[in-house]
Amino acid sequence: MKKKVIFFETGKEEKDYFRKSLRKDFSLVFIDSPLAEEELDKYLPKMEGAEILCIFVYSKITEKVLGHLTDLKLITTRSTGYDHIDLKACKDRGILISNVPLYGENTVAEHTFALILALSRNIHKAYYRTLRERFELEGLQGFDLKDKTLGVVGAGHIGLHVIRMAKGFGMEVLAYDVQKQPFLAEILDFRYVTLEFLLKNSDVITLHAPLNDKTHHMINKKNIQTVKKGALLINTARGELVDTEALLLALEEGAISGAGLDVLEGEDLIQEEKRLFSPEVPHESLQKVVRNHILLHREDVVITPHIGFYSREAIQRIRRTTVKNIRGYLRDNP
Repeated sequence: MKKKVIFFETGKEEKDYFRKSLRKDFSLVFIDSPLAEEELDKYLPKMEGAEILCIFVYSKITEKVLGHLTDLKLITTRSTGYDHIDLKACKDRGILISNVPLYGENTVAEHTFALILALSRNIHKAYYRTLRERFELEGLQGFDLKDKTLGVVGAGHIGLHVIRMAKGFGMEVLAYDVQKQPFLAEILDFRYVTLEFLLKNSDVITLHAPLNDKTHHMINKKNIQTVKKGALLINTARGELVDTEALLLALEEGAISGAGLDVLEGEDLIQEEKRLFSPEVPHESLQKVVRNHILLHREDVVITPHIGFYSREAIQRIRRTTVKNIRGYLRDNP
């Protein structure tokens, strides 16, 4: 009997790819939307008997969700991050977790610089003016990246790609990471510093840290006020790394001059706006959504809808690795 795999958050191209790659050996079920705890009853009939669950970052795997999936043996997420999965609850139930660790370090790094350049050269403002047939230069003066200091928070695979690109622009680079690699720092010519020093001395700050209890709101009301006057803040990692209320206040007060955001706090609620009306959504989450909507209308903020990973090449790598993860489980559990 074929093992059952249920996919959430899949479009037509993904369905076609996974059917072609897996249907010979697996029973496949596809659901377009994310897996949400408050809509669990709707999905349970389709999920019955599933051994493998394949998700993306907007599906929240909680203890309550796992409690209904008694046959589940493997969760494979089509992402690098796995903060949307309750790891302890999975461990307690003996459920394996796999991810896609190395699909898009250059892809996200390139998008990071797209946001930096949009802000440093006011491309977003110029674009909208040109659409209105306005060609005046007032308010569009940018600044060179050459000889500026880039602060990289999280010097892992993506952060290191960002550092390499920064060197191509002639930038100085500071890095903060709990795990230091002195040899790479010497080869790539960057310097490890404390987070406090980085915030105070960087012209552009870019976040590439994972989300966990220690990094949640690592940019907050207290330390955002210490940021170098006029600096830019870029976040292509996780929305919850930044306290949105603190960011809004810093922008309004001019403590920072702009923000480039590919991720937002509570973005799963923005993606699935009907969930806003669920009684299970806490008041604090609704506040985050309101603040995010305020950010959308600021000229000094550039927001993209979590597309830093979304290139043709990266998507192919995600799909191939996901298939390998699923087939690897079958090989070990025939």
